[in-house]
Amino acid sequence: PFTTIWLRVSASGLSSTGFMRTSGVLGEIGSAQYFQALAAGVTPEVRMNPVLLKPEAETRSQIVVNGTVRPELADVPWRERSPLLWRAAADAYRGLAADYELIVIEGAGSPAEINLAADDYVNTSTAKLSAAACLLVSDIDRGGAFAHLYGTHRLMDAQVRTQVRGFVLNRFRGDAALLAPGPADLQALTGVPTVAVIPMIADHGLPEEDAVPASTQRAVGLHIVVLAAPCASNLDEFEPLRRAGLRLSFSREAATVAAADWLVLPGSKQARVDLAWLRATGLDVAVRAHVAAGRPLIGICGGLQLLGERLDDPHGLEASKAGSVRVLACCRSRRATATASAWRACWCASARSARRGRRCRRWRSKATRSIWAAPAAAASSRPRPMTRRMRSAGSEA
Repeated sequence: PFTTIWLRVSASGLSSTGFMRTSGVLGEIGSAQYFQALAAGVTPEVRMNPVLLKPEAETRSQIVVNGTVRPELADVPWRERSPLLWRAAADAYRGLAADYELIVIEGAGSPAEINLAADDYVNTSTAKLSAAACLLVSDIDRGGAFAHLYGTHRLMDAQVRTQVRGFVLNRFRGDAALLAPGPADLQALTGVPTVAVIPMIADHGLPEEDAVPASTQRAVGLHIVVLAAPCASNLDEFEPLRRAGLRLSFSREAATVAAADWLVLPGSKQARVDLAWLRATGLDVAVRAHVAAGRPLIGICGGLQLLGERLDDPHGLEASKAGSVRVLACCRSRRATATASAWRACWCASARSARRGRRCRRWRSKATRSIWAAPAAAASSRPRPMTRRMRSAGSEA
């Protein structure tokens, strides 16, 4: 057997993050790489995801190199920045290659973006450096998989094309026999066989790095709706609720918000952008109607910012210009306090162990005493209406 390690050169999109300590140092990598390392039976470390990109605006990303945020790189033009990031990625690969017998490397995006080919260290340069046997994977659930594979094979770097050993059709639904004669025709055109068809797996419980998680289909009882705005982040934080058997929905529809027993505004990488989207879609009205009906509302991180009266951005970090904007004004009292124990009947029923609670006072988070889960029966009961005091603060638990 091999000692195996996973390496992802770069991640982009709405990527969740994992945190770990390596040699006493706190680093940050993509959650997928974190779980892949655990599955391989090795300790996660920052070399497994040497470059992580976390979008903060339409044309700006937070750059994490070897687990550490590098703010000075955020303003470097993309084409000038790529060679700098490639050095870190190449060093990480060489170090891992010296320590492990087998490395599984995951690229990002497409190796056939011809407008970016000269600077594609994520796929092309990494494939060349490693001389790896490559697989091209296509998401057949999106449609056009055979065209994507054929076009990518034709447009990719000529050397890397010779390293391609097979095609993989991922997230397939239905009878695989219906794929014929597609794989055979594709092999006739490219000389590359289709080596695997991977079925769609729902409710797998793993974080979705680049997409909104699927809603729970079969659960009944308490309905928790997470408002999945375009810049929502860390949506995998809510997976424990699904595993506890609660009905969990991720939605951008007013009708779903109106049917929610509990409504959650999650974290956001661009709170001002999500605020503008809420208003443009009319969902700000749906949020206020939920509060007016006396039903629980929770804001987390950027979502909590949207529940106040004003959002100040004096340096223009989340918009093209600095300024202040009025937000949803669902939290009017600056002295209001809410503790996690107030939500015990539902939120903490998803776990049967102690949890650290937090409270919001004057918009500063302070740890409170440990709280214990309520009986499991509480998870299926409708929560009691929140008082004005409870409604006026969010949770950062």
